[in-house]
Amino acid sequence: MSGSQLLWTLVAAAALVATAAASIAFGSRDVGLDDVLAGLGGRTEDLDAAVVPERLPRTVLAVVVGAALGLGGALLQGVTRNPLGDPALLGISSGAAFAVVVGITFFGIGGPFTTMGLATIGAAGAGAFVYAVGSLGRGGPTPLKLALSGAVTAAAFTSLVTAMVLTHPDVSHAVGLWQIGGVGGASWEQLAIAGPVLGAAGLLGLLLARPLNSLALGDDLAAGLGERVRRVRLLGSLAAVVLCGVATALAGPIAFVGLVVPHAVRLCFGSDHRWLLPISAVAGAVLLTAADVLGRVVARPAEIEVGIVTALLGAPIFIVIVRRMKARGI
Repeated sequence: MSGSQLLWTLVAAAALVATAAASIAFGSRDVGLDDVLAGLGGRTEDLDAAVVPERLPRTVLAVVVGAALGLGGALLQGVTRNPLGDPALLGISSGAAFAVVVGITFFGIGGPFTTMGLATIGAAGAGAFVYAVGSLGRGGPTPLKLALSGAVTAAAFTSLVTAMVLTHPDVSHAVGLWQIGGVGGASWEQLAIAGPVLGAAGLLGLLLARPLNSLALGDDLAAGLGERVRRVRLLGSLAAVVLCGVATALAGPIAFVGLVVPHAVRLCFGSDHRWLLPISAVAGAVLLTAADVLGRVVARPAEIEVGIVTALLGAPIFIVIVRRMKARGI
């Protein structure tokens, strides 16, 4: 570990602690440090301290979903060797959302297990479809073709979800806010069910760090180094789909976290996936938690859903990334 990497690791860890503390302390009613500590210690006699246990599940959900999206985006970029790899841009989040809305609208499905299962199936189906369409024609699955096919697929799924919501008013309230993307409806039950699934998928992704480093050198060279390229891609895609699908089931389709975070981490840690993957998880948690705090502070006593905040932050960065790719002839 170099000195700069150690420094940035400490910065990321400190930022995660700071944003988590801010998520507990700030909202429609600000809470002081003494009350935060009292609330975490179980003393809720005071009104301010009593707010802390209510905000804690939301904070944990923001951390978990942000980490899943950050790690999932880094895995997608590594597996596809596509700098535009992002669950939202590749239509994966929209596919997960579409499957969940179909289940709620036509089958009355609302349990956490079935919702996460539907989201994962929808994410996998959308990802496979986008990759197949982007692979057509000369040159195979180039970053631009994947981005375009993902954008079209995401638009199609979004239109279908909107049509279902408009024609079924009985589910519009349940789906409307979730479709925007937010962490306000957090509960310990959700986290208890999703935690082991996300943990297993995250561990699988982290174990692929070395094979993904080989894959970055090209398929032929990776195969020459003893890597089973197809298996690495399959396992990496599986981990990313589960991470993004479950995150979407928990918080709705949230864009740009999986795109922005890995690029920012590369600036500080380089392209070594042994650093890129775990730090992307930490940085994703920081970004989503900070976006949630910002949405609550700016519009209080109301709030701006975190999906809107990340879109506002991520869109200009996406434009910068595309312009840099164009300058490099990618």
